[in-house]
Amino acid sequence: MTRRPAFATSPSNPDIKEIQTNPERKVDMPYAPAIRVESPCGLLFISGSTPSPLYHKHPHVLAEHDHPNSIVDQTRRAMDTIKTILDHEGLTWTDIVKVTKYLTDIRDQDGMVAVLKEYFGDWTPASTTICINQLSTPGARVELDMIAALPRDR
Repeated sequence: MTRRPAFATSPSNPDIKEIQTNPERKVDMPYAPAIRVESPCGLLFISGSTPSPLYHKHPHVLAEHDHPNSIVDQTRRAMDTIKTILDHEGLTWTDIVKVTKYLTDIRDQDGMVAVLKEYFGDWTPASTTICINQLSTPGARVELDMIAALPRDR
């Protein structure tokens, strides 16, 4: 079976390919329709990140979960937490192949996507957005989980 050439290749991991079936419309998409991982490689599954600190007590102590109201600020907190995990593993945003986004208000989507663009730049991993009733702590409006592909040489 012959695969079509990918639209783009991750600058940090040549085994990750962005698939665009209609490349001229990429400008309209904040995510890739699909990501192809071409060789056997490891995968890193990043647990859901909210505006709460990564390490916090369980059961929850509400004083540890003082969230800003802004979806922009909440999304930045979640992304900064994920960045600490990527940094720990020697990975970058362009190693991410899949993002799942949970929002308590779908009207927050545009603000959240704008923040994701600040971190991802032109890289657009595969993505799903789900609107849910509530998250694990009062006032949390966004949770993000991600999957990264580990380059063979790292």
